Amino acid sequence: MFEARLTMDAPTTASADNGTSGGGGGWFGTPPQPETTPNDARPPSDGGQADRRLAENIGMFGERPRVPPQRAQTPPPGPAAQDHTPPPPPAQQASPDALLIRRTMAEVEPVADKVTSYFYALLFVRHPQLRPLFPAAMDTQRDRLLKALLTAAEHIDNTEVLVAYLQNLGRGHRKYGTLPEHYPAVGECLIGALSKYASHIWDQAMEAAWVRAYTTISQVMIDAAAVDQMRAPAWWHAEVVAHDRRTPDIAVVTVRPDQPYPFLAGQYTSVETPWWPRVWRHYSFASAPRSDGLLSFHVKAVPAGWVSNALVHRARLGDVIRLGPPGGAMTVDHTSDSGLLCLGGGTGIAPIKALVEDVAEHGERRPVEVFYGARTDVDLYDINTMLRLQQAHSWLSVRAIIDQQGHIGLPDAVREFGPWNGYDAYLSGPPGMIRSGVHVLRSAGFPQERIRHDEVEELLTVDG
Repeated sequence: MFEARLTMDAPTTASADNGTSGGGGGWFGTPPQPETTPNDARPPSDGGQADRRLAENIGMFGERPRVPPQRAQTPPPGPAAQDHTPPPPPAQQASPDALLIRRTMAEVEPVADKVTSYFYALLFVRHPQLRPLFPAAMDTQRDRLLKALLTAAEHIDNTEVLVAYLQNLGRGHRKYGTLPEHYPAVGECLIGALSKYASHIWDQAMEAAWVRAYTTISQVMIDAAAVDQMRAPAWWHAEVVAHDRRTPDIAVVTVRPDQPYPFLAGQYTSVETPWWPRVWRHYSFASAPRSDGLLSFHVKAVPAGWVSNALVHRARLGDVIRLGPPGGAMTVDHTSDSGLLCLGGGTGIAPIKALVEDVAEHGERRPVEVFYGARTDVDLYDINTMLRLQQAHSWLSVRAIIDQQGHIGLPDAVREFGPWNGYDAYLSGPPGMIRSGVHVLRSAGFPQERIRHDEVEELLTVDG
């Protein structure tokens, strides 16, 4: 199961064998640290963010906060791990542990809300010192936990998917202050919640399967975090140096990090504002890496969006936000001469713009076709920038697709052009747009491995 994948990238230890009997007090004991990482090198607790990460560690089974992208190709190396989500292996190839875990998930899925609520109740009652580490509102966190568990159940035998994702998650969780000793509490309460709501099928074998899976998962995350802390901080402070309101609810926010921030065009980061501690949201970088080190984000304020509304309506020059590590693999493979077919809807044009700049900076002349979708003319807030890029580069074509009445979606418009043989597709925007975009491209014969997108939790397992 997970053990086979451990041998790929992460340091292995004997901890993967802990608790295989499903016994008592030794469950999920903290796995030993990799030999290369001394205990005193662990990142300090950062004001209570550990527990939110704990939930994502339970959520570590496959979700991402912001969730990991759909992609089957091997992206170029970068500062953050890539995420891959190929289809799950056929049922007949499933391991015994995978069968038991999927059986558990099928049993608890109808009462998922109760399982999740019970898990948090156990965690906060048994380990009250962890509660301050979570955000005040838990609704979003609970949704993520459920999606993560379901994803894990679906991909339990897909070691390539899970290890790459878990390593990325382990690195990302450093910003919450999660320590190795926090993992046992999460595992204990996860088992408690599952065993309660799957009680009539729960037995020693099923418990042992979950113990093995969780022990190995936590080890992958711990090892990845230990390696990462030797080369990068857990988070960066960044000062707002420009705030350009493009529409009443969209702003381009530019920040200066307090130390060099390595990333690749097409990636994203997580952002925490001073007004909502422990609440992180993901935003794509709106440009390729710049010589001055500045970072820009396109932010749209959404109803009840704590971070987005703070960044659009409240942030001012001089305010300091925090950034997590870069993530995502919607990046350009510069060893290829394939064309780029880019679909950007709304603020999803931000990473598309970064990809165009990246191609230009590498001096390439590969064709790049950009479809910029919006509901109204006003929503094409960055069209002038894209048209200037088109004027400067003969290999770039930019088409604005305005869907004033909601009848012509961006993906449908793309269908009218082409064919797209020899292109790699990049999609960024609302989940619905990406979902329909993937469907349109696949139905037109576009290979799944040449379709790339990030930032869509709902699309971890896009129908193929």
